[in-house]
Amino acid sequence: MKRLFATSLFALASVAAFNPALAAEHGDHGMMHSQGTGQTLADATVKKVDQAAGKITLSHGPLPNGMPAMTMSFRLKDPSWANKVKEGQKVRFASAQIDGAMTVTRLEPAN
Repeated sequence: MKRLFATSLFALASVAAFNPALAAEHGDHGMMHSQGTGQTLADATVKKVDQAAGKITLSHGPLPNGMPAMTMSFRLKDPSWANKVKEGQKVRFASAQIDGAMTVTRLEPAN
């Protein structure tokens, strides 16, 4: 039984090590990690801010969930963040699927 468990564990670790999609799920994808939060931040440029709807359109690189680089609209977890960014600004963000919508869960200016 121990041998079966060890073999299964080794096989799973090997697949994760050589499969970028699985590695991305665990944050190993070349993007910067925010300090102390455990969230992986992606770089983006703000294309549009819709304060009334609490949404932001970002042109972003690949995301940890496997989404390729593209420009898309996100819901903001905190609608007040729309007041803190402007079109053309470089930002770093984390996102998650919340209630069926891609949502920015962390947003900060890029350095």
